[in-house]
Amino acid sequence: MTLNPWRLRLLADLATYGTVRAVAQRGNLSPSAVSQQLATLERETRTALLERTGRRVRLTAAGVLLAGRAREILAAMDAAEAELRGLTDEPAGTVTLAAFQSAVHALAEPAVARLADDHPDVTVVLLEMEPHESMPALRRGDVDIIVTTTDFTGAELDPAIDLVPLTSDEIVLVLPSAHPLTAHEAVDPKACADQPWTFDVTGSYMSELATRLCREAGFEPYVICRFNNYMLALHHVEKGRSITMLPSLAVDSRYRVTTRPLTPPVTRRIIAAVRRPAAPRPEITAVLTALRSLPDAGRAARP
Repeated sequence: MTLNPWRLRLLADLATYGTVRAVAQRGNLSPSAVSQQLATLERETRTALLERTGRRVRLTAAGVLLAGRAREILAAMDAAEAELRGLTDEPAGTVTLAAFQSAVHALAEPAVARLADDHPDVTVVLLEMEPHESMPALRRGDVDIIVTTTDFTGAELDPAIDLVPLTSDEIVLVLPSAHPLTAHEAVDPKACADQPWTFDVTGSYMSELATRLCREAGFEPYVICRFNNYMLALHHVEKGRSITMLPSLAVDSRYRVTTRPLTPPVTRRIIAAVRRPAAPRPEITAVLTALRSLPDAGRAARP
């Protein structure tokens, strides 16, 4: 029996992302192509790896076992490739980089552009992933590097994970331009107790942080909108329909809003995190170097 690494990767992706459609989107394939390849893998292994539950499929016990082994096999192959590439002077290979929404444009994309100039043989696959999603993905081996923060549940020190400081970012109150609170140089959240709020989706980093800050100020926020896109939140505030809290990196100057620092001030540390490799991977080092060489975006001028 010969196992095809590509089909093993599709099976591992199914275990990670849960649906054939998600696997297809990740691999730029059609769902039918993914299903056909997984069916071929079943024939190759002579084992039922999938079972249908309504219109969806899930892994059988054998499928779960093989998916776990597939990750180990693929990781070993990646390590072998990295060792061979390490014999050359120029980094080469593919690195999967996950970053939270506001860091994609401010940090990740500029780093990828710089890397294209400095190391054209390094390919970066860039994913948007919030902190509560990216650290588990890094530990599973689904991504190689994440840009995240240190101040959320799940970011505890892990001897298998290396943390690389990048910058810091201030959490600000975002107000319609004509809002009375813009008269203050800084705003205590207590002054916002009667305001309608726009929050990120429930369970996300910013939703948890904003909720905690409001409750510490002695009130339960009146949330009228939840968006997982900061542009939608900024648009809602611009129209005068709500206020919000956002990281400074997320405030796009194209929107006619006014920001004010909180009192007391709230900042977050932005870091890159990588698994401690069994063997050096020059391409990952190159991506980390590109991230660290960026100007300190967290200290850029505020709108």
